[in-house]
Amino acid sequence: MNFVQPKKHLGQHFLQDENIAVKICESLTLHKNYRHVLEIGPGTGVLTKYLFESKHFHTTLIEIDRDAYGFLIEKYPEHQKDIIYGDFLRFDINSRFDEPFAVIGNFPYNISTQILFKVLENRDKVPEVVGMFQKEVALRIASPPGSKQYGILSVLLQAFYDIDYLFTVSEHVFYPPPKIKSAVIRLRRNNVETLNCDEKLFVAVVKTAFNQRRKTLRNALSSFRKENVTLSDPIFSKRAEQLGVEEFVGITRMIKGD
Repeated sequence: MNFVQPKKHLGQHFLQDENIAVKICESLTLHKNYRHVLEIGPGTGVLTKYLFESKHFHTTLIEIDRDAYGFLIEKYPEHQKDIIYGDFLRFDINSRFDEPFAVIGNFPYNISTQILFKVLENRDKVPEVVGMFQKEVALRIASPPGSKQYGILSVLLQAFYDIDYLFTVSEHVFYPPPKIKSAVIRLRRNNVETLNCDEKLFVAVVKTAFNQRRKTLRNALSSFRKENVTLSDPIFSKRAEQLGVEEFVGITRMIKGD
């Protein structure tokens, strides 16, 4: 069986610690009773082994690296139909899954946020995500309002998912070791089907507010000012990091004139 050489341009850092692999796999909770799991970027299959052993769900893999794909096909010939050669970011989810599925993986750091934005787009099909991220990104996603890490990604994901920071992972358990620490977080779909506002405007408001996070919302959101919106409400005296999802929904409704 050929050895898979990590490729820098794919952001590959292969997890080597089996105990951490088990811990990651056991972090899946079957939230909302899904029966399928998609592992993104399995690499040499350290998580895959434990996922395939589970009797609670059926596992599918998607791998963009041809060498790793060939390695996995050779390692798990009985699962050949469950191993997809492709790019998750371009993958047509509906072509493979007609029912809910969880997402899991030691995500390449260079596309981890893009993976989450695709999950967000398909949130009604993805009830749970367990993933390894750069620690800084994991903190940003899981942090509550009022913290320095809280930002755009926090608000957009927390609108539809309950998020838990599970544990920190040392750089020394990977090959090659990254220069930073990693962390595993879990996202579980909440019961919010749609936000009580214009969702496109909501996203624009959140992004604009955080792109000038040192300013009060009155100044940061001045480009949204219209004749019927004076931004005089006391909430506009706050800064973006002080607001939760519901407050951003309220601001969006004010700006829209709802």
